[in-house]
Amino acid sequence: MATKALIMLEGNMTGTGLLYVQAAQALGLHPIILSADPTQYKYLAAEEIESICVDTRDFDELTRECSRLHETYEIVGITCAREAFYATVGKLCRYFNLPGPDAASIERCCDKFAQRELLAAAGVPVPAYRVAANATDVEAYAAEIGLPVILKPAAGSGSKGVRLCRNVDELSEHTTFLLGGKHIWQSPPRMLVEEFVEGPYYCVDIMGNEVIGIAAAEFGRPPHFIFSEFTFPAQLSEDEQERITNVALSCLRPLGLGWGPTNVEFRWTKLGPVVIEVNPRLSGTPDPQLIHLAYGVDLITEHIKLVIGEEWNLHRRLSHTAAARFLVAERDGTVAWVSGATQAAAASGISEVRLYVEPHTPIVRKGDDRDWIGHVIAASPSLARTKEMLQRAADLITWSITPHPPTGE
Repeated sequence: MATKALIMLEGNMTGTGLLYVQAAQALGLHPIILSADPTQYKYLAAEEIESICVDTRDFDELTRECSRLHETYEIVGITCAREAFYATVGKLCRYFNLPGPDAASIERCCDKFAQRELLAAAGVPVPAYRVAANATDVEAYAAEIGLPVILKPAAGSGSKGVRLCRNVDELSEHTTFLLGGKHIWQSPPRMLVEEFVEGPYYCVDIMGNEVIGIAAAEFGRPPHFIFSEFTFPAQLSEDEQERITNVALSCLRPLGLGWGPTNVEFRWTKLGPVVIEVNPRLSGTPDPQLIHLAYGVDLITEHIKLVIGEEWNLHRRLSHTAAARFLVAERDGTVAWVSGATQAAAASGISEVRLYVEPHTPIVRKGDDRDWIGHVIAASPSLARTKEMLQRAADLITWSITPHPPTGE
């Protein structure tokens, strides 16, 4: 009998990729990673995971490689932990007659303008928005909507290229950044000019048509939107929870979602919940870990079960509070040292400490999730206790970044 294999397109640098590999192995599957550069995922070599170098943006090459693997293995599922490749996963699943997401729905949803259009047409509350192709459009639309505005690429993830523009100078500066060659575009440049709606930020994780949990999220200092902390569950009234749940689920039908995982981001405004973004995939680190600690639901394992055609189990077995704190670089330079991670990991209530950098790592801040240098996760039955333990552990971790010398030295 052939070994059952789970194919994954690319991995993930901050932990989710490894979690998928471990979950697949726990289910008795043989994970195989297809990647344009497998060496970038250090856990593959450390865990002795089979990986194959292949152009993951070439669909024909992927089908040939999967067909070749099918001669040795029984391929029972194909998935990934990266939004950029999730539509390709859907196409491969359809090609090989395997369960998977609808590729066209994923592609529409990953186009933030198309997403906004579909949600607005369905009556889902979203910020005012316009799509711009050049600096003249940006300036005109910002004046129409009214400053401050959010200016961001119409496609992308991880807050890359997203900035709050509070005045005309900041708007011009960020437009120049996006169009001046510093931002990498995967398609012809299109920018979303969006109303800045204020209020507490929440993230909703959905599997199929079921809301699994609602997290409260916090950001670092503006003008960028770098998540600094997540807490499950968010402290909400019954009315707030019901309204957020209803709006989150109302996003699925117009976007053609509802198979597998979806993540919806909100601001709670004076008028109630406003949808900031719908992500047609499982959230990255640390959401899966936090949901597992808070509710006892292993979303990654349950997602894999769906991928391979088995029945999932989303029943909550816990009622705890779990929170994560991101460690963020405070300056550009080179990491000289990091200390205290071992002590933090051993502290009471701490379930995970992960560093993304090591000594001699160069730091060039981007104003997005690439500025994270690690995270700490804590959990307990009490919100106050969880926050206390998280703060104590985070305070134990210190680092030094040596600034780059001035240009010309």
